[in-house]
Amino acid sequence: MPNEPLLQIGTITDRMADALDAKFDRTVLFDQPDRAAFLRDRGADFRAILTDGHWGVPADVAATTPNLKVVSSYGVGYDAIDAPSFAERGILIAHTPNVLNDEVAVTAVMLWLAVYRGLVPADAHARSGAWEEKGFPLTRSPMDRRVGILGMGRIGETIAQMVQAFRAEVHYHSRSEKDVPYAYHATPEALAEAVDVLIVITPGGPETKHLVDADVLKALGKGGTLINVSRGSVVDEGALIDALQDGTIAGAGLDVFEQEPKIPQALKDMPERVVLTPHVGSATMETRQAMGDLVVRNLTRWLDDGTVETPVPECRSLNG
Repeated sequence: MPNEPLLQIGTITDRMADALDAKFDRTVLFDQPDRAAFLRDRGADFRAILTDGHWGVPADVAATTPNLKVVSSYGVGYDAIDAPSFAERGILIAHTPNVLNDEVAVTAVMLWLAVYRGLVPADAHARSGAWEEKGFPLTRSPMDRRVGILGMGRIGETIAQMVQAFRAEVHYHSRSEKDVPYAYHATPEALAEAVDVLIVITPGGPETKHLVDADVLKALGKGGTLINVSRGSVVDEGALIDALQDGTIAGAGLDVFEQEPKIPQALKDMPERVVLTPHVGSATMETRQAMGDLVVRNLTRWLDDGTVETPVPECRSLNG
């Protein structure tokens, strides 16, 4: 019996390829010299798609795969996939939650500490030899701060637990109040006004686009620091640049951007106040292996019984 056709969008690890090739006949979309012709001729062959949070399922792929039954995405965020429309078509969407909670939380804390303690300019000061002429300016302590978490989901809860090591007073905002021992605020603006550090970890998508806008940044205030490890679209990047340049807020640590992989030059030009990382929130060998293994398990389970291990919320009712 031939293997199940699988359309792969983006890249995967050798470990994933070896596991999948035992049961699937993989075709890589980006290897096709004429994408439109390929989708026209072969789109109907594919009941399964493997993708990631960056590429999602492009509109031309969605329109030319009438027999699609499952999409397994390599990542927890799935705003690049039109989950409601796919759910209406009876298509299961799976992602990789939980296995990356610790690493994304570590990245958030790392960015916060790097901004507060001036890690980037301190490194430049030491490397340049300037230390031989003068000392480095004093920085800020992260201890006993009020930390706000915008999005109290699985990763938000992990961040809240981690910042306890710094005796943080934790505040949060989410769509609804949670059963957690932290101070709840009804709006992002109210949360920002109450804290010193605002960590953004809410899902992306149309509902949260520019959730952190000029008003939220103004509420965060002159001593405030913004950390974003969610999606670039959640923060109004233009408003953030203005807030940093005019001193509305003190600093920012950013792992995600509105037009990735492009980063505005204005953000690059503020190393004393802004720390930038290239969307590496979950990018450790251990976590990426766990994510890849879960992607494979979702696909092989679907092949075995028509269900997946970790469906997105919009598709849970379809999962057996």
